[in-house]
Formats: sequence, structure tokens, C-alpha cells
Amino acid sequence: MTYTPRAVAGMLGIAPTTLRTWDQRYGLGPSKRTEGGHRRYDEADVEVLRRMVALTGQGVAAASAAVLARQEPPARAHSPISAAEAIQARRGFLAAAKRLDEPLMLGLAAKLLTDHGVVSVWESVFVPCLVELGELTAVRGLGVEIEHLASGSVLQALRDVPRAVGPGVLAALLSCAPEEQHVLALEALGAALSEEGCQWRSLGARVPAEALCDAVTRLRPSVVLVWAHRADLAELVPLDELGALPGSLLAVAGPGWIGLPLPPGVRRPASLADAVELVLDRVRL
Repeated sequence: MTYTPRAVAGMLGIAPTTLRTWDQRYGLGPSKRTEGGHRRYDEADVEVLRRMVALTGQGVAAASAAVLARQEPPARAHSPISAAEAIQARRGFLAAAKRLDEPLMLGLAAKLLTDHGVVSVWESVFVPCLVELGELTAVRGLGVEIEHLASGSVLQALRDVPRAVGPGVLAALLSCAPEEQHVLALEALGAALSEEGCQWRSLGARVPAEALCDAVTRLRPSVVLVWAHRADLAELVPLDELGALPGSLLAVAGPGWIGLPLPPGVRRPASLADAVELVLDRVRL
């Protein structure tokens, strides 16, 4: 099957002029032509362009992205991290954090995610490390800079996981509760969904109730998940209004929801793995 330039531009969500520019400047053009000389893209051409869109979306310069886009990504299955590997990884990451060695933390985090995947690394390495650093800060009253730099490194590594591109259903809309500022767990869920080829969007921190309801109405995601780390923040979420909106499954996550009564039909996954499976199950319906 082949596609016209207009069809490809629509599939990728880019302007036809962008497609033409990438062809003229970087040679990312169609490999086929009709008898009349009209350009036609085949599936392989479109896949290269998908990688180009993803790379430029991550901030890679267009010329460099074009080179990388032509390279076939290696098919590699993630292997769950073993207990021994997790212990060693935590030691290495914590040592780098205490030295404020951001480049090393970024390198370690990226390699762990590449080798073992988001869910395994988040649960076995990142969360234990961040909890330990947070406890040290709370006990000693020092080390806030260590905790912040470590969190920032994890955040950057998660955001570097390639996003799914192209047409398809919006699998999940992720949001913090109003006044909630902790976004790291949502970024972990988003990165894990990217590994599964799911499209998602995150509204980030401190999302007003009205804005969240408006976004759900406009986007109609398969799943809406709201994060809160304290009960007083969770109580600000308009669960009844969100639950009344058609088409989306409502879920909540984070320690702020523990013990709070939830309206019928609202789901509360207990872990990152559970949240990923919840979204995948909904998308498969």
C-alpha cells in the first residue's frame, strides 16, 4: 500500500509543507512514484517519518534527527531486573546522587530503562532510591539538593523514552489533582505506556478541576487517571463530575486516595504495573 503526501501528513499530524521540506533538505522523501510522476510513500517511508516526528518532538535538531530516523531501531525485549541487579543499581545511583553527579545519574537511568523497561526499573530502583533520599532529608534536614537533582535525573530519563506517534486512540489522559505538584509518578506511567505503543497526554501539576473536566470532554481519552499524594489534595478532585462524563474510565492513583471512599466505577490501581494493565485492558475493548 502507498500513500499520497497529503495522507501521510495527516497520519503524522504535520503540515504538508513540513513533509516537503524534509524531502528537499534531508532526503526523507517517497521511494515510489506513479506512472504520472506523482510521489507515493510506502509503509517503510512512513515508518522513517514517524521516527523523524518523534525525534524532533524530543528536541533533536532536524538534521541529526534525519540521520537517526533512517537507522532501523533494534528490536529489543526488556528483561525484568533481578534482585541482585536492582541492589547494585540502587547503590550506583545513590552514590552518584550524593556526589551530585547528574551526568552519571542520567546515564545510569537511561541504561536501566533501555535494558529492563520502565515498570521494572521504577519499582525496583527509582522509587526505593527516591524514598531513601527523601527520608535522609527529613531526618537530617539536609540534602534537599541531592533529592531534587536525583528526581530531576529520573524525570529526564523517563521523558527520553520515545513517545508513540501516528494516528490512534488517546489511551490515557494523566493529571495531578488541584494543588498537587508531584508529577514524577505520572511521568513514569506515561513512559511505560509509550513502551506499549500507547498514546497519552499529561496535564501536569496543579490542574484546576474545571480545566480537567474540560480536557476530558474535548479529548475523550480511554482512561483518565488523577494522581494525589495527600488526602486533602485528593478531596479537591471532582470525581462525580468526571465520572459523569461519557466515554472515559476514571481512575485515581497515589497514596492520597488510600482510605477515601470512591464513587462506583472509579478504579484505583495499586502499582505502576497495575495502572499500565488497566489502560491496556481498556484500549483492547
